[in-house]
Amino acid sequence: MDLFDKLEGRPSPLGPFTSEGYGYYTFPKLEGPLGPEMKFNGKDMVVWSINDYLGIGSNEEIKKTDTAATAQYSLSAPMGARLMTGNSTEHEKLEEELAAFVHKESAQLLNYGYQGIMSTIHALVDRNDFLIYDELSHACIVDGKQLSMADKSVFKHNDIESFKKQLYRAAKKKKDNSSILVVTEGVFGMTGDLGILKEIIELKKEVPFRLLVDDAHGIGTMGKDGSGTGTHLGVQDGIDIYFGTFAKSFALIGAFIASEPRVIEFLKANSRSQVFAKSLPLPMVVTARKRLKMISEHPEWREQLWNNTLKLREGLREIGYTVLPSESPVTPVLTKGSTDLCQDIMRKLREEHGVFVSGVAYPVVPKGTVLIRLIPTAAHKDAHIEKTLKAFEAIKDYVFEAAEKLSA
Repeated sequence: MDLFDKLEGRPSPLGPFTSEGYGYYTFPKLEGPLGPEMKFNGKDMVVWSINDYLGIGSNEEIKKTDTAATAQYSLSAPMGARLMTGNSTEHEKLEEELAAFVHKESAQLLNYGYQGIMSTIHALVDRNDFLIYDELSHACIVDGKQLSMADKSVFKHNDIESFKKQLYRAAKKKKDNSSILVVTEGVFGMTGDLGILKEIIELKKEVPFRLLVDDAHGIGTMGKDGSGTGTHLGVQDGIDIYFGTFAKSFALIGAFIASEPRVIEFLKANSRSQVFAKSLPLPMVVTARKRLKMISEHPEWREQLWNNTLKLREGLREIGYTVLPSESPVTPVLTKGSTDLCQDIMRKLREEHGVFVSGVAYPVVPKGTVLIRLIPTAAHKDAHIEKTLKAFEAIKDYVFEAAEKLSA
């Protein structure tokens, strides 16, 4: 059978969202300056779907840094992979600053978070090792697991008994040259709950293993200094390998891994997605340094983010919606419903109320449920929150009646 013919009949996991919803439910175009107010299909929207947690993407001082760095270096420099000709003092300084920010000894800069963490997992473990991961781990971790030749096992989401079962299994099977790598997240991006890092780290006393934490949604938002979920929970020292991305709080491209110097030295020579890829352009490195500095200097941005999060969350609960018990700024609204209801909620909020939210249905969440995820930022104002709450109030009867029919 011809490969292209076969692709035509292969179903997408997103179902009707992929084709019928193209440009609206999937691949929508938000236009205008980045921020809580943008345009969609020519209409003004209050936007709750952008992970610019600290509102840093529209900061004028940062925009000036972006412009000046691009004028000085261009987006071409440096040319080549870092291992060959793509290294610079700016890259090395950024790595030093990132390591210090997350309270680790050393760091490796990554071109992209998704590729970077896949490569990290692939490089760290071999066929003699054991890889244990949370079932709700991000797709980049799942794909990294697929690349790995280690013995893999998954534990139920944030279930310590399920984790123990997999850990004890690995400990029983391991040989003298076997190691165990555990992978979980600091903040789970869809549900907003935190990984059970304390409980996992406590088990190091029983079985030796190393812990890799993907803190994409935690860096910049969690911890008294913004250094992430490990700091927030008081267990940063127990995280052996810390991953942070620039795609959320930094509003940028890139990411990093932080750990002991011997680990970073190994990864710099063995992470295939970095060894065989062009170096991160200098303007992005320069602006990443600026953004990191400003995140450290402006704790009030994080305070405002949390103020907005709590106002939005409490308001939704007062209206009667079920807001999952998120411990991060991620605000997930859960209801019973189908893919059709998920589409209807998004369409009604956008078309009738000028509120842009993103939602997911089966197979991203269990069949019969709809999850609407709102991402508050420090740039949102009280007026944005009030308008959004009024919109959710206006569609409440429709949403709840649909959920009731499903229960009947």
